[in-house]
Formats: sequence, structure tokens, C-alpha cells
Amino acid sequence: MRVRKMYLWVLGLLGVLSVECGFAADGGGKAREVTLWLGLGWNLGNQFDAYQDGVASETAWGNPPATRKFLEKVADAGFTSVRIPVTWLGHVGKAPGYVVDSLWLNRIAEVVDNAESFGLRVILNVHHDGADSKHWLDVKAAAKDSTANIAVKKQLAALWTQIALRFKHKGDFLIFESMNEIHDGGWGWGANRTDGGRQYAVVNEWNQVFVDAVRATGEKNAMRYLAVPGYCANPELTMAHFVMPVDKAEGRLLVAVHFYDPTPYTLEAKYPAWGHTAPDSLCVDWGGEDHVTHVFGQLKNKFIDRGIPVYIGEFGCVRRGDERGEAFRRYYLEYVCKAAHIYGMAPFYWDNGVNAVGRECSGLFDRRTGDFLTHSKDVVECMRRAVFSQDSAYTLECVYQHAP
Repeated sequence: MRVRKMYLWVLGLLGVLSVECGFAADGGGKAREVTLWLGLGWNLGNQFDAYQDGVASETAWGNPPATRKFLEKVADAGFTSVRIPVTWLGHVGKAPGYVVDSLWLNRIAEVVDNAESFGLRVILNVHHDGADSKHWLDVKAAAKDSTANIAVKKQLAALWTQIALRFKHKGDFLIFESMNEIHDGGWGWGANRTDGGRQYAVVNEWNQVFVDAVRATGEKNAMRYLAVPGYCANPELTMAHFVMPVDKAEGRLLVAVHFYDPTPYTLEAKYPAWGHTAPDSLCVDWGGEDHVTHVFGQLKNKFIDRGIPVYIGEFGCVRRGDERGEAFRRYYLEYVCKAAHIYGMAPFYWDNGVNAVGRECSGLFDRRTGDFLTHSKDVVECMRRAVFSQDSAYTLECVYQHAP
């Protein structure tokens, strides 16, 4: 075991043990209740967020239409929440009305209804409209030009007003999430590091526009839980630069972050192993167990201890082609889910429906049948155990000690 990792692991474990003793004393009780309610989440990825030639399409990236039967299988597998990423490109009219295509909105509503019928909590968002500052939700342009920023805010308000009105009678099971991973193409390492904080400020402004637009529609939206991310949904950048929007409804905002650390292992599959038992030559030299507990501990201190719920809107690890690689994958996912649960956050696995091995191959279910893909049943079971087990002997240290 690497000495540095062991040292940091001990420091992290000290914090974990204090968390496992209970949340009531640290001010995070309400936040904990919300994330327990969300439970274990799953992303309907590469579906309604898919687009081609500037137009969003449910089947643009190879997945078949999402059926009612398929969502039933997701619920039967043990997931309690579903995040539905939605790209609105090509389905919104021109200024000043920015009218949303009713067929697209109605199809989204149909899927929301299906999820509700199986008892799933639902998070609905605006997704690739801000991808890499290539489309209308362009943080790079807005940060440089106040006129461009005003135009974006008008469209964002119009879009969310129409979405909110369409769902204004829906209950608390439905949560709106303002945006996805807003960045300028640098994934958090671009001009945001050198522009004096302007891009961070723009994202904060957009989150405020979102909250104001939804609340103004009234009905159930007056008290609906709303989710807001920081820059690129990056935990560190969120903790450093995120400003909580002002909200008329007290205690009804959640903070959204994503966690794919370390990406050379989780998304790119450049390394076959992860964690303290992995040989140095087979794993990334950062992002191990100590990193997970450090980041999650910081999020707890920054938000959860102040009563602000946090959920991990995306996390995951791509499929490997051998059993040893899959063992490390299961360990990573179980460790992250258990740590998230202990620190008071609900994790949402990113499933893009891809049935292969290697880079960006993170499907769990066959989108046609809802059946588990190869190795996926075991993957889901280890995540479910991490989030839902009531066994007092099943601690994060226990997971750590059972690494491959």
C-alpha cells in the first residue's frame, strides 16, 4: 500500500467515523432527509439529451425510444430516482417568445408520467444547450458581452417558464435542474481561470434567472425542489465560486455536482484498476479513496452541514472486458456510493445505453428490453448495497478492506 494513500486514508476515515455516528448534530439533518428520499439515482443518458445537426432527438445517438416498460425495469432493478437530461436544441422558436415545440415537450411529459407511475423521483434539466459554449447557452460569449448575456437570460427564463407551466401541477417527486455542465470548452481549465471570475458570475446569474422563472409560475412550482449546479458541475469549482440563488421558498434548493474522478480511469479506461490495492503501473496516480473522502467531506462541510442538500447528478465507471477489471469497477462504484451515502449525498449513475467495453461504455440496461447488460446486475447490486444497507457492520472501512 502506498504510504501517502494510507496516511490520507486514515485522515479521511476519522471524518467518516464522525459522519457515520449521525447527521442530526451537525445541522445537516434536513439535507440528509432529502438525499435519503432521492436514494440511488440513474440517468436516462444519451436519450433526450442526444442531438444531431443542431436538433435534439430521442434516437439521435443510437438508443431506441424510452418505453414505459423499460422504465419499469429500471425501477424494478432498485433505483429510486431517475434524472432525465433534456436538450432543447431545435425545439425552441426565435425571440422574443422562444416558444417550445409542443410535441417535444409532450413527449418529455409522457416519460415523466411513466417514471412517476413506478414511484421514481425525477430530475428534469436543460442539458447540452450549453455544451462547450457551442450553442445558445454560451457562457464564453455571455462573460465577454453583457448584451449576449442578457439575450441568454431572456431565452433561459422563457424556456423554464414554459417547462414549469407544463408541469406546475406535478408533485414533489419532480425536481427541476437549471443546467448541466456549463463551461467554455475547457472543462474547468479554460478562460474561467483567467477572466477574473466573470464566467463563474454568469453561471450564478443564470441560476438566479432559473429560480425566479420557475417560482413565478406558481402552483406546485412555488415550493418545488429546484437544483442548481456550479461551474461545469465541478465539486471544487462549485465550492469555490458558487453562489446560492435567492429563493422565495425556504430550504427548497439543492446543489448539483458531478463526480468522475479520476477520469483517465472512470471514463477513458486508460487504466484497468483503482484504489489502494491496485499496482502503481495499473492505476492513475491520483483520485484514490483518500480523494473521494476528501472531496465529499468538503462538500458536506460547505453545504450539507448548513442544511443544503447535495446530490451527485452524474458519476460512473465504464465497463471492462475482463473479470479483474470488472472487480475494480465494482469496487470503485461501491466505494463512491457508500462514501456519498455516508457524507449525505444521493448518487446518480450515468447510463448512456452503450453495450461495449472501454471509453464511454457505461450502459447498464438494454434499452429495448430493460434487461441487464453484461456484468450490470452485479454492478447495480453493489451500488444498492452501498446506499440502502442497514447493516451497522457494513461501513466504508469494510468496503475498503474488501478491495480486489
